[in-house]
Formats: sequence, structure tokens, C-alpha cells
Amino acid sequence: MTRHGPTRRAFVLGACASPLAACALPGGGDPPQLYTLTPKSTFPPDLPQADWQLAVELPVAAGGLDSARIALQRTPVTVDFFARAAWTDTVPRMVQTLLIESYENTGRIVAVSRDSAALRPDYLLKVDLREFQAEYFEPGPPKAHVRLSLRLVRMPERTILASFTHAERVTAARNELPAIVAAFDDALGVTMRRSVEWTLRTGHAQRRR
Repeated sequence: MTRHGPTRRAFVLGACASPLAACALPGGGDPPQLYTLTPKSTFPPDLPQADWQLAVELPVAAGGLDSARIALQRTPVTVDFFARAAWTDTVPRMVQTLLIESYENTGRIVAVSRDSAALRPDYLLKVDLREFQAEYFEPGPPKAHVRLSLRLVRMPERTILASFTHAERVTAARNELPAIVAAFDDALGVTMRRSVEWTLRTGHAQRRR
């Protein structure tokens, strides 16, 4: 897939490359290599100003993704994990944090926070994390596959106003973990940008009605 926008780099914490053997993280030996991703910081200049507050729920994910392990799939019906490698937080919590930072980076919203914070939001964003794995379905380096499904809920009535889904696949430059993480960063970055734009435009349209 063609990458959108400028190339972004993931931050890497700890020592360099770790093996790509597909297995669960070992209980002993060397500590896992830790990786994190970056929030989105570039947005269209015509985004509307949001005079409302937003709470972002912790994303709901299937068991294989509700983990700090970096998932991979060699077939559509199997799930495995990279050896001695992990995200710095569970995938749902990492995505929630990056989404909140991305909304803040627009400079167009009054307030945004986790749904557990002491905020009385005008809208609640419910997030389903449907895909977040490296896929080895074809020869060559894997594709980082990210898919989010969103629902914008008006508070306090808890009325669902609209829904949105975006999926992105980005092929890693090489079959090495730093390159695979960079592909995750690009795929999640495009998905978050689309999600943030949709939320602000949808909320703006609803407030005008």
C-alpha cells in the first residue's frame, strides 16, 4: 500500500534488533525489546474548531490483541507473537493514549481525556480495535494491519450519533522488527488521522443541527 504523508519513525526503547522467531515471550533470559509508536501531529488546516469535550474509551480488543505482545499471523486463522519483543503497554492502552494525544495535537478541541478521568464529556468515543498484527500472508516482508471501528456517542443520553471504520495495511521495508514497527507506526498514523478528522467533522455537524 502506498504510504500517506511524510514517513514517520517509531521510537525504540532498549537494545537493537531482536530475533523474528514467532513464539510467545520467554519467561526467562534476556528481557524483551520494548517498542512504542507515535501520535499523529499533522492535520488538514480546515478542521473545524470543537467547542465541546470528548472522552475516549479504552478500546475493546479480542484476547490475542489485548496484550503487550506484538502479534503476527502467518495464516488468517492463526495468531502468534514475536519472540523477546513487546509494546511498552497493552495494545488497547497504547492506542487510547496515542488517540488522545492526536486529538490534542490538532489544537482544535476544548478538552479530551480518558473516559475514566474526572471529565463531563459532551461526546464519548467508543473504540473497537479489530486488527493490529503483522501479516505474513505473502512472500517477502509482512504487512502491518491496523483497523479501528469508532462510534460517537452523545452524552449524557448515550445516543449513538454515527459510526466509522478505517483499515490500513503498510508493507514493512524489511523483515526486521524495527522496520515492522515503523510499518505499524505508519498504518496506525493514517488510521488515527482519519479517525480524528471524522470525529471533529461529525461532532461539528451535530452541534450545528
